[in-house]
Amino acid sequence: MTDLGFWRLAAADPDALAVVDVDGAEVSRGELVGRAHAFSRLLRGRGLERGDRVVGVVANESSALALVLACQQVGAYYVPVNTSLTTDEVGYIVADSQPVAVVTSQRYAPTVASALDQVAFPADDRFALGLAEGFHDLVALTHDVSAEPVDDRSPGSYLGYTSGTTGRPKGVLRPLPEGDPDDVFAAGAAWQLGMFGIEPLDDGVHLVTSPLSHTAVSGLAVTSLHYGHAVVLMPRFDAEDVLRLVQDRRVTTTHMVPTQLHRLLRLPDETRSAYDVSSMRNLVHGAGPCSESIKRAVIDWFGPVVHEYYGATEAAGTCITSAEWLERPGSVGRAQPGAEVRVLDHAGADVPTGEPGTVYLKMGRHAFEYRGDAGKTDAGRRGDYVTVGDLGRLDADGYLFLLGRTAEVIVTGGVNVYPAEVEAALLDHPEVQDVGVIGLPDPEWGESVTAVVQVAPDSPFAASPERAASELEEFLRDRLARFKVPRTYQVVAELPRGANGKLRKHLLPDLVPDAEPDRKAVPSS
Repeated sequence: MTDLGFWRLAAADPDALAVVDVDGAEVSRGELVGRAHAFSRLLRGRGLERGDRVVGVVANESSALALVLACQQVGAYYVPVNTSLTTDEVGYIVADSQPVAVVTSQRYAPTVASALDQVAFPADDRFALGLAEGFHDLVALTHDVSAEPVDDRSPGSYLGYTSGTTGRPKGVLRPLPEGDPDDVFAAGAAWQLGMFGIEPLDDGVHLVTSPLSHTAVSGLAVTSLHYGHAVVLMPRFDAEDVLRLVQDRRVTTTHMVPTQLHRLLRLPDETRSAYDVSSMRNLVHGAGPCSESIKRAVIDWFGPVVHEYYGATEAAGTCITSAEWLERPGSVGRAQPGAEVRVLDHAGADVPTGEPGTVYLKMGRHAFEYRGDAGKTDAGRRGDYVTVGDLGRLDADGYLFLLGRTAEVIVTGGVNVYPAEVEAALLDHPEVQDVGVIGLPDPEWGESVTAVVQVAPDSPFAASPERAASELEEFLRDRLARFKVPRTYQVVAELPRGANGKLRKHLLPDLVPDAEPDRKAVPSS
């Protein structure tokens, strides 16, 4: 028996801080658990049964966390929906997941209403976290509902949808866990946070810098509550606001994506040095490749508290500490506790140590299926192992080095170019804020390496794309083999990243006008 698990912690100390909302309002454990209990009763009253789905299109607010806690104690699958999706995309996920209720924050209500109208979702099952036309006010409804725990508590789970960059997103469905929800989620917190060296401290504070509509962000926030940590919510990522909150709230843990780390490092030295970040004990990052120079600079700044992970909605993967990474720069680590990692060739055989191949992951007994798509489920499997199409290599000690995705590998002149390697090199240039590298059709080379580069409005690259091409080519000359250097550079004001920070690479070709494969840069229109 353990004293962890949010419901148990709230009963023991209801006055302890649970959440700091985006406006600075503080919510106690007692308030948050009462809200969760009331939400649970309302959902049960609407006919929710174990295994049913609840869709959430939510902003960063404490009620969104209460909604997840409600689902976790009534055996429901919580389906977080990316708030940057279009009406059609939201409608598709609702239709595919077939939820018993859809809950939205007020700011997203118009988009969600249109999506629900398109798929003829029942009006009685539409809820908002506040007043919104066409929705029941879920918060107001709780005023007449008991805030006591529901009977027959049963652990729920997440039903995350893949990003869908190469097709329609699919729901990653796992069997629901069994047992007492407090015990289930206390054990889950010890596994998930324990792999990053995070401890269940009384003064633990977790900072949320990304949208709760992303499964990993929501999962880490709620897991932090189960671990006894308070959660501080940001409305959106702002580099200096991150530093201010770390200092003022004495933040001990956070989760970021590489783009956010890059933006922190782009702050002026005087701004960075003005804030005390010594409270940070565990800075976790993932959800995309991080260049070696950025990773090293973050470790130099925050200290050896930086932890990286690699995985997918479908399976756990690897993790690595600062000390391990400094010994093996570029690695994303070894298999997480309970997981296994293999690198296989096209025939399904393990490739020799150090050779590239397709990365396959296995997460113990936590099997999954793509909801409603047995064909896709089987297509990505080799026995008990699953792949999402990433390429990599393992060293002699089992440390994984990623090379890119199968679908993203550029074949130019008969040789393979891995975009992640080119992107990491370009991000080292001080004028480059963000970058995506793709291959475009070329009659001579098969594919032409093309870099879509984001720069600041006052950057000299914005005023002179030709200068961008010249300087970037010179910059890469000693960093990359000649065949890896982009033949075309597209200068843009902003790259299309989703709310979870992932680059939507399938949109990049639309940003590049027709260009002959000579070395040139062109401004975006």
